[in-house]
Amino acid sequence: MRRYELVTIITPQVPDEELSDAVERLIRRPVESQGGVCEEINQWGRRRLAYPIQRHQEGNYVHTQLQLEPAQTRELERTLRISEEVLRHLLVRLDA
Repeated sequence: MRRYELVTIITPQVPDEELSDAVERLIRRPVESQGGVCEEINQWGRRRLAYPIQRHQEGNYVHTQLQLEPAQTRELERTLRISEEVLRHLLVRLDA
């Protein structure tokens, strides 16, 4: 398994009380269902975006470090891409 870093911007329409549930549903479950491990999940909170994304001026930032097989990253990115709650995401492989 390789180590990856994932930064996700979740729409501000998700209430702060439900953000943990959204992170569980959008990130942790898909990773673990594919045999991966979420090492660390940090919610950076609501921040102003540099430019509007889908007419939103703010977004909830979530930083995740995870381990996943390289072949499984496509499925994770597909899940994030089709979710209406995710404004943007960036998945980067960490060097050993």
